[in-house]
Amino acid sequence: MLCSVAGLFRRLGGCGRVVVQRRRKGRYSAPAVRTPSLQQLARAAAKFNLELDQAELQEFQNVMKGTLASFQRVDQLVEPLPPVKWPRTPGWRPERKDNPHNAWYWRTEITGAPSGKLQGKTVAIKDNVAVAGVPMMCGSRILEGYVPEYDATIVTRILDAGGVIKGKSVCEDLCMSGNSFTSATGPVPNAHDSTRSSAGSSTGSATLLALKEVDLAIGGDQAGSIRMPAAWSGVVGHKPTHGLVPYTGCAPMDITIDHIGPMARTVADTALMLEVLAGYDGGLDPRQPPNLTVPEYTSQLTGDLSGTRVGLLKEGFGQEQSEPDVDDLVREAAHRLTSAGATVEEVSVPLHFPDGTHIYNAMNIQGSAQIMFKGNGVGVGWKGFYPTSMADALARGYNSRVNDMSATLKLLALLGEYLDENYGNRYYAKGQNLTRTLTKAYNEALDKYGTLIMPTIPFKPLKLPDENMSISDVCRQALREGMIHNTCPFNVTGHPGLSINAGFSQGLPVGMMIIGRHFDDATVLRVAHAFENIRDSNS
Repeated sequence: MLCSVAGLFRRLGGCGRVVVQRRRKGRYSAPAVRTPSLQQLARAAAKFNLELDQAELQEFQNVMKGTLASFQRVDQLVEPLPPVKWPRTPGWRPERKDNPHNAWYWRTEITGAPSGKLQGKTVAIKDNVAVAGVPMMCGSRILEGYVPEYDATIVTRILDAGGVIKGKSVCEDLCMSGNSFTSATGPVPNAHDSTRSSAGSSTGSATLLALKEVDLAIGGDQAGSIRMPAAWSGVVGHKPTHGLVPYTGCAPMDITIDHIGPMARTVADTALMLEVLAGYDGGLDPRQPPNLTVPEYTSQLTGDLSGTRVGLLKEGFGQEQSEPDVDDLVREAAHRLTSAGATVEEVSVPLHFPDGTHIYNAMNIQGSAQIMFKGNGVGVGWKGFYPTSMADALARGYNSRVNDMSATLKLLALLGEYLDENYGNRYYAKGQNLTRTLTKAYNEALDKYGTLIMPTIPFKPLKLPDENMSISDVCRQALREGMIHNTCPFNVTGHPGLSINAGFSQGLPVGMMIIGRHFDDATVLRVAHAFENIRDSNS
């Protein structure tokens, strides 16, 4: 039978000659990138409105054959990966009885150095961060079954500092939700009221901290996804200055708004973790300036705010969706800083609301859609570490499980494609340009006031939705109007922002957000720590 098949190939001509030629040079291997057929080239030409006849297509096909040899060779070369320094086993998927709040996606027990700043402290890693040998789902059926072969830079730094990684925390479906019910593994209820949302997309990290299941956690933030769940869970969440903490090995949405950072129950632990996470990682992350210096943030938590000026951002209060009790509680909390020596005054930045959100939406929708869908979570045009295995996994998932995406992801895909087809990148580009105007407006306020304060989310935790909601209701709830009005502008400008519990209203936590100057994360932490001392001494 084999002989007859070989004979058939020889009689057919082209295919037989290819096999014989390859065997003369060495063992046969399938090409990494096949030469496009004339039909495939015709479809490509149609997308560009090119009018090419069969003869012209044949000529282009012939030219391409030589170039494709480069792809074959690149496929054979071994690419450099971030190191995996510390041994581990794959871990296990927890049973529901051991995971009643559904906040864990995967459990592990990864121990690093025997000593260090985080010695013995337990850590939850948001499941958009790669941990080698441990499944990474990013809350989505699209990535289900993917196991990274590399550690994110921050994972290595946590283990080098003696931290113990206890597992991967649940996040929203590819992080595209500000609520806590779109993850493919199910909703994560609020630790203070199980009928309510714990916000997102760093849903599990905040919940596990509130439940005291870990000491520290990692969160990711593209619109408020560290600060919002911290606010609704009553913990501390810090979005560092853009680029202070390397994003290498984390699933991106848009390189200009991606942030990764620490979450904890106390400001001191948050500052300690930031000391470990921050710093240049050798050019693997283009978000980072090469001359980064990392101060000892913990040593600056003095509780003394003498000479510090704090601005209450007028436009952060009294919004259409604001609840008066939330506004009042945050104002009262901010004014208590005067007992630590701070001056607290109102300041206005008119561009903050609603234009800050409009600028964010104009650039984020197209930017995230292009990187997440067309760029398979990687995109193009930047220097650094490209996680090719994750890109391959996303590409396979989009081909086989795209209908399993959450409604919010489908909305992003549809709207992003519509804008691309009809308007090109006009509004993404204009949004990026307007970011400079927005940044200048905040900087002018921060020249006078070292920090700005406002509610993290201007209303209390929402009820979790019913299972049988319509598509429009799911999208409106997951992307609830007003949730990101105060948080998302600082993703496009890159200013550091921290959420701390200002207190409780009707038994539910309320977050106060503190914004600082670029790379002055130390002052943000110092103000938060001073408030924490005042709050806890009077509780």
